[in-house]
Amino acid sequence: MADATPVEVGGRRLTLSNLDKVLYPEAHTTKAEVIDYYARIAPVMLAHTSGRCITMRRYPNGVDGQSFFEKRCPQHRPEWVPTSVGPGDRKGELRYCRFEEPAALVWAANLAALELHAPMARADALDVPLMCVFDLDPGPGTGVPDCARLASEIHEVLQSTGLEALAKTSGSKGLQVYVPLNTTGGDAHTHEECSSFALAVGQLLEKRHPAGVTVTMAKAERPGKVFIDWSQNAQHKTTVCVYSMRARPRPTVSTPVSWDEVSDAGDGKDPLVFEIGDVLDRVDDRGDLFGPVVELVQRLPRPKG
Repeated sequence: MADATPVEVGGRRLTLSNLDKVLYPEAHTTKAEVIDYYARIAPVMLAHTSGRCITMRRYPNGVDGQSFFEKRCPQHRPEWVPTSVGPGDRKGELRYCRFEEPAALVWAANLAALELHAPMARADALDVPLMCVFDLDPGPGTGVPDCARLASEIHEVLQSTGLEALAKTSGSKGLQVYVPLNTTGGDAHTHEECSSFALAVGQLLEKRHPAGVTVTMAKAERPGKVFIDWSQNAQHKTTVCVYSMRARPRPTVSTPVSWDEVSDAGDGKDPLVFEIGDVLDRVDDRGDLFGPVVELVQRLPRPKG
């Protein structure tokens, strides 16, 4: 193994490789820096990966090279990286990695898994979404300020129904608004209910702003509009996990943001772009702004009639 470097993380022994390899050429960010980020963000990120079937997107030759999604947890994983059965494929049962401890995030980073993507549900209850998501994707001719104004309006609509919501950047182009649910048993929601709710809110905003908002999947409908992707609530879908790095020219991160920051972004005062150092500083200063997503118990309003 090239440049093998033994390390110990949380009592686990790992062998890291190619630490000097540059994975983000524009920023000169090395694999060692990527691993260091995931090791340092682990104390807050693990609350959001724990118990979930994680899909890795790997970039063995950096962000300018080829990438691939890896749903099936590699056979060469350490024995202490657990797996769980998740949404399958035509080859049958699919066992995903679960990241339950800091060493697991370091192991994934050593595989150049720059991006980690998570479903809405836990592995032990795949039919029960933990949260409902509005994934705001800016079409050609739109950008973060448009997404931010729409996110603020979604927040207002949700508040009018008694629901709390949290926002994060995608780390790429858009924003995401999450409604924590964390319901269990007879109170549990389904993925279909979450999709229907997100679509209904999206249709309301599309009606308010027909020239700037769409809930239509067809890409031909998106120029000049922000697409509210309500379909991300389907059981087999994933969104980028909070605190995951993104494969952009610079080492940006999917970052929790306050509603004041979203408002400022809508006014053009804040681009809402955060790189790995920014995120570590924010967590040191503010803690996990996304913590309520895994703690707050809420119910979506029932349809009338």
